Amino acid sequence: MTYKKNSKKFLSNGNVTIGDTVKVSKNNTSYKGILLDRSEDAEDNYIVLKLDSGYNLGINIENASIELIESGDKPKIGFDQSEIEKDPDKMNISIISTGGTVSSIIDYSTGAVHPAFTAGDLLRANPELIDLANYEVKALYNILSENIEPKYWVEAARSIADDISSGAEGVVVAHGTDTMHYTSAALSFLVRTPVPIVLTGAQRSSDRPSSDTFINLINSVGAAKSDIAEVTVCMHDSLDDTICALHSGVRVRKMHTSRRDTFRSIDSEPIAYLKDSKIQSRTQNYIKRNERDLELYDNIEEKIGLIKAYPGISSELIDYHIDKGYKGLLIEGTGLGHVPEYLIDSLQRANDEGIPCVMTSQCIYGRVNMNVYSTGRKLIDANLISGEDMTPEVGYVKLAWALGQSDKIEEIRKIMETNIAGELNDRLSAKYFLN
Repeated sequence: MTYKKNSKKFLSNGNVTIGDTVKVSKNNTSYKGILLDRSEDAEDNYIVLKLDSGYNLGINIENASIELIESGDKPKIGFDQSEIEKDPDKMNISIISTGGTVSSIIDYSTGAVHPAFTAGDLLRANPELIDLANYEVKALYNILSENIEPKYWVEAARSIADDISSGAEGVVVAHGTDTMHYTSAALSFLVRTPVPIVLTGAQRSSDRPSSDTFINLINSVGAAKSDIAEVTVCMHDSLDDTICALHSGVRVRKMHTSRRDTFRSIDSEPIAYLKDSKIQSRTQNYIKRNERDLELYDNIEEKIGLIKAYPGISSELIDYHIDKGYKGLLIEGTGLGHVPEYLIDSLQRANDEGIPCVMTSQCIYGRVNMNVYSTGRKLIDANLISGEDMTPEVGYVKLAWALGQSDKIEEIRKIMETNIAGELNDRLSAKYFLN
C-alpha cells in the first residue's frame, strides 16, 4: 500500500489494513468507513475512508485514533455480472464505459488507480447502484477522452442503438470529461432515441477524498430511468454533493479545468436537477420517453477543420485546409462572428470549391449576427453559414454530421440552419449569462 511513515505507523498501531471497516475518532467526532488506499503523492498525515454514503473522506491523523470494526476482503479488479440476479420489477439500464476518471477504481494490491477495467466494475465500486435497476454493462473503449476521434462517436452510437433495440430502457455512458460535450453533441445528431441517453464523468478519481464519481453515477442512473428521452450530460451542479444538473447534450460545455461543477448549460437552463437518483425539478420542455422511434444517422465526415480567429492570423491557414482536402471549416470568430477582412478571399475560395464554412463565436454566450457590421456583411457575401447560437464545439460536430448526410453545399446550409436536436434557440435571454 502507499501509506508511508506517519500514516503507515498510525494504521499499524490500530492493526488495520486496506479494505477494513474502521472507526476514526478525532475532536469528539467519529467517522466510520472502509479504509482506502490513496494516491502516490498524497500528503503523509492523511488517510482516506469510503463512507456509507459512497463519498470518500480524507482525515488528518494528528490527535486521532483508529479501531477495527470489521476485517474486509480487498476488492478485486473484475466483475462477474452473473453474481447479480435480474429483478423483473426494475428497469433495464445499459452502462457503457469509454474510459476516463469516472471509469477508475483502486487496486488494493498496488494502491494504484486503474482505468483498465470493465464497465461492470462500476457496480462493484458503487454497489448502491444495484438497488436502482438491472444492468447490462460493457467497456466500449478504455481511453482518455482527449484521444476520442469522430469514428468513436459513430461506434458509440451504434452500440447504444444496439442496446436500445435489445431492450435497454435507458443508457448511461461513462466518459472522460475533457471532450464529453463533443460526444454528447455527436450522439444528439447520430441517434434519435426513444429512451434517455445520459453521459457522465468525474473530475476527481475514486482514490481522492473529493471524488464526484458516486454522486454523478447514481444520479445518471436516475436520469436514465426518467422520462427525459434525450441525450444529456449529468454532472455536479455545485461544489458540494447535493444536486446534479442534467444538461442538454447540445447545450453544455466544460467551463473549468478542475471544479466538480465544471459543466454548465450555455444560453439555456439545465433540463432538470437530480438528488439521490430522483428528479427534483424540471425547468423546460423536453422529448418524452417513447415519443419517437429509434433512428440511427451514423454517417459522419471526419476531415473538418476548426479554426479560431485571432489577431495576426494568416490567410495561409485557410488555404492550407483547402489544399489538404478538408471537407468543411468551422470558424470560431470574434464577437458577433468576425474575422480579419484579409481572410475573406480565402473563405470565398473555400466556398467556390464546395467547402462549406460555418461561423460561430468564441464568446460562448450569445448569437452570431453577421448583419451588424461591414465585415460580417462581407462574410455573408462570401456565403459563410451562420452558426447562430451554437457553441463552436457543437457547430464543429454538427458540420461533421451534416457532411455525412450530404456533400452538396446548399443542402449543408439547410441542415446547419435547421434545429435538429435543440442546438438552435429562436430567442436568447440575458439571464443565461454566467455570472
